[in-house]
Amino acid sequence: MKAAMTRRGMLLASAAALAVPGATFAAPARKPNIIILYADDLGYGDLSCYGSRTIHTPNIDRLAARGTRFVNGHSPSATCTPSRYALLTGDYAWRASGVQILPGDAPALIRPGKFTLPTMLRNAGYTTGLVGKWHLGLGDGKVDWNGDIAPGPLDIGFDYGLFMPATLDRVPTVLIENRRVLNLDPADPIRVDYHDKIGDEPTGFDHPEMLKFGADGEHSNTIVNGISRIGYMTGGKKARWTDEELSDVLLGKAVDFIAGQKGKPFFLYYAVNEPHVPRAPHPRFVGKSGMGPRGDAILQLDWTVGELMRQLEKLGIAKDTLVVFSSDNGPILFDGYQDKAVELAGKHRPAGPFSSGKYSIYEGGTRVPMIASWPGHVAAGKVSTAIIDHVDLLASLAKLVGGSFPQDAAVDSFDMLAPLLGQTDRGRDYVIEDTKLMVTTGTKVAGSGARIFAIRAGDWKLIRASVEPHEFHGNAIGTLPVHQLYNVARDPGEKVNLAEQNPARTRQMAAWLDKIERDGRSRP
Repeated sequence: MKAAMTRRGMLLASAAALAVPGATFAAPARKPNIIILYADDLGYGDLSCYGSRTIHTPNIDRLAARGTRFVNGHSPSATCTPSRYALLTGDYAWRASGVQILPGDAPALIRPGKFTLPTMLRNAGYTTGLVGKWHLGLGDGKVDWNGDIAPGPLDIGFDYGLFMPATLDRVPTVLIENRRVLNLDPADPIRVDYHDKIGDEPTGFDHPEMLKFGADGEHSNTIVNGISRIGYMTGGKKARWTDEELSDVLLGKAVDFIAGQKGKPFFLYYAVNEPHVPRAPHPRFVGKSGMGPRGDAILQLDWTVGELMRQLEKLGIAKDTLVVFSSDNGPILFDGYQDKAVELAGKHRPAGPFSSGKYSIYEGGTRVPMIASWPGHVAAGKVSTAIIDHVDLLASLAKLVGGSFPQDAAVDSFDMLAPLLGQTDRGRDYVIEDTKLMVTTGTKVAGSGARIFAIRAGDWKLIRASVEPHEFHGNAIGTLPVHQLYNVARDPGEKVNLAEQNPARTRQMAAWLDKIERDGRSRP
């Protein structure tokens, strides 16, 4: 963005982001299979292809070498549920009410009838599948875990789903296949409560001696597999997952879904659980990173990516498959469990050169690793500086497969197919970043309701004035009662606030951000 850019020029830039001059796209002979591999709390600096010298990820490095690696890839939010909502709907999550980090029994956020990425792809002839983390709510407010569970993924465009209801650290610790809890014994019904203790199962509060590692107050409710969780549950013992085996189970289901398509194009949203807490990797990875469970979980993630790619090769479809790999938000070391992630990190910088991480409006919260690979179609070995956001995947993939979507859908999703394929470094002119203040009250953690916003345009980033400085689980959220302006090219750590030295730019970018929020959409 030029230094002398006027407010009018800034506003017009939003429309310009839809088109990438000079980029062309020739439709492939057949529609490619599409896999979105979405990691959980993986940082920009957690991969060796992004510069880490403390942990080595050869399989993800290989994926990057055969495709395009983005150094300006952004998650839509600094927390999980909002990012996943934006990816699947093409709408920034802050435009909808109730989109925050959800409890395990929250009602479905994406309601039946809402246009989504899987809907678009299914309309274009794809079989659509979900494997892994959901965390977008289920049902209508009171889920019967012992019957059909709806609405859910199958009601918003997915043909198949094998998924965790919420997160690894929240009950119920069971997998749902389509609409039913997998392996549930009807004689042992599940009950879940996020407010009051139910049943007589031990909790982390009362029996810390039973835990594999300690936990804070928020994570000290019902113990499952030696790990205390958020919330209380009873029943469903045969259906409960074993943390150390979960990644292998999910990989097996992902491969089964892929192998079952037999030549028909498929879309797989494969939302892996690493390196989110609680970190309990398979024994074959324990101790291998030298950085404790978090580092070992990243090695497990890398292995999973390698195994998936090997299966695509074995099935003879690797060259027909577009793989997009990224993370829902930035990294965090301590997030409720005493697994020595902080103590064993050493010189490792999970956010790379950026400040803070998960929950934060600083770059470490939303600047994430992002890789696209599709042999013969995505530029190989390319490092792209294009600004691109996960919210753009709906419009970009629609362009790729000849899909369409209504004008009132995907209101923040721009066609970024050309940069996604590595054809150009011209991406978005701007990206909106957001997070939500988190507050701890006693043993409970909840959103305060305050949204924190930033706009990144070219090398410049403005963080809107909000509230006094705030930290959560050791990460600086990035809030101040005055506007903050940073040149992230020269100052990636966002240490020097240039707002006072650049009052005109500060006013212009703040007005631009206000307009995007006020207009209710950013895609013209």
